[in-house]
Amino acid sequence: MIDLGRIRLFCTSLGPADGPALLLVHGWGGDGREWSLHAESLADRFRVIVPDLRGHGRSEVPAQGNTPLEMADDLAALVETLDCGPAVAVGHSMGGQVVNVLAVRHPELVRSVVALDPAHGAHGAEVDGIAGRLAEYQEHGSRAAAGFVARAFSAQAPPGLRTAHIRTMLGTPDHVIAQAYAGMYTDPEAVGVRPSSEAYLRRRIHPALTVWTSSEAADWEKSTLHVSGSRVEHWPGVGHYLHEEQPQRTEQLVRKWAGTV
Repeated sequence: MIDLGRIRLFCTSLGPADGPALLLVHGWGGDGREWSLHAESLADRFRVIVPDLRGHGRSEVPAQGNTPLEMADDLAALVETLDCGPAVAVGHSMGGQVVNVLAVRHPELVRSVVALDPAHGAHGAEVDGIAGRLAEYQEHGSRAAAGFVARAFSAQAPPGLRTAHIRTMLGTPDHVIAQAYAGMYTDPEAVGVRPSSEAYLRRRIHPALTVWTSSEAADWEKSTLHVSGSRVEHWPGVGHYLHEEQPQRTEQLVRKWAGTV
């Protein structure tokens, strides 16, 4: 546990202390354990830092402020405390939004961004359902969110992965689930809905790699790229937790990106 003044975060670090820093960030209702395979492999070359975001896992659980914006500021304080910046910031789902917010708010601490099926660019029917889903999360918390997790895997997902994530989601405090969702999509500074996402992503000054499981989302995000070296990939036939369904492919992607950008 690291006391950052503003929050106490649980964090692990593997690999050489003087190696290039990789920050691996989990998503909504998850924790850093989902990066265990990747961290162990990448530690041969990189300093791999794996935090549990505020309100999640073993980190401190504030009564308020469990939002991507506050989480990004927490990570900025973590990178500064560990003196490991600038880091390649890798995030999945909500973590993908968090690392992009980190890159915009604290550009001096980030070298580049990798976002895997990130929680931005919502549009159409997804946007239409946000208010109803938020109401469910506010009333039922992690029990309602567990339904999202149960539907988030493809047929090729490793055995036990779905159950592991449902258990982790159910162990996340109810108020954190609701606050984090609102922070992604409905709070005044939320950037999850497509027009806000477009404006925000164009504020990035570092190269970014985004991997989508949706071809439509991949095509959309390509239109937001403006920094040399940035790119978008589409991985068809993979579930939302693509980094765990295809850990070796993800590890190779991150390794190559972090070694060249």
